[in-house]
Amino acid sequence: MKLASYLHQGRRSYGMVTSAGLIDLGNRLGDRFADLKSLLAADALDLARSLASQPADLALDEVSFLPVIEHPGKILCVGMNYADKRKEFDQHNPAPTLFVRFPDSQTGHRSQVLKPRHSSEFDYEGELAVIIGKDGEHISREQALSHVAGYSCYMDGSARDWQHTWFTAGKNWRQTGAFGPWMTTSDEIPDPHQLAIRTWLNGNMVQEDNTRSMIHKVSELIEYISTFTRLSAGDVIITGSPGGVGKKRNPPLFMKAGDRIEVEIEGIGQLCNVIADAPGVAAMAAAH
Repeated sequence: MKLASYLHQGRRSYGMVTSAGLIDLGNRLGDRFADLKSLLAADALDLARSLASQPADLALDEVSFLPVIEHPGKILCVGMNYADKRKEFDQHNPAPTLFVRFPDSQTGHRSQVLKPRHSSEFDYEGELAVIIGKDGEHISREQALSHVAGYSCYMDGSARDWQHTWFTAGKNWRQTGAFGPWMTTSDEIPDPHQLAIRTWLNGNMVQEDNTRSMIHKVSELIEYISTFTRLSAGDVIITGSPGGVGKKRNPPLFMKAGDRIEVEIEGIGQLCNVIADAPGVAAMAAAH
């Protein structure tokens, strides 16, 4: 089952993606579960699944996609989690590298990704996102995947010239992280480490790997993270990017306005966005 969050005629909703279009679950279940995060928190995926035979209400091109989980309680990101990426950055620390994203740094499928005004090194990173479906802390790696609701694609846009001692400043500019197009539930992906992952910039493939190349596997990451913070339904773990990032190319390859960036993960889908320059201060003030 594939589940998406979206806007339609100014109304926020969520639905099931089918070959015929979107089944509007918000219209059918919204009085009980306001959004996809609420549906997960109530452990109501089976209820949603029972509506799979309903007719589609909307075509995919009728909606504006939102981040799969629009307001996660936590977005925990893993750095340097593929062997080729660690070689590129000459990293040797065996522990997982973690940093955080804020929910307001996200955008959805087919929406603009904004290049920060103060960065000249806006880089792409295609990643597998893990969406938590069941709360827990001190979760063992043997039980970890039972806490996963599903998986999605993430384009973790990085302002490299703002990544200093820690990654926070380089990762939290408005609309720099694209999340989508939808969530594929975990029953359709029994092993998250057998998935081809590719990133294209303007139609040229710039990253290609398989999630089997992750150094710290999903179950290990959940075990490690849940040791120091409680994970809740709707929380998101972004599991790291393969090698091939623009910063380490010769010459470097960074994103600019008008570029098209796409992240495709086997069994999930293809996340597509166009880069735009972030508006200036005056333009933002006028908009408000």
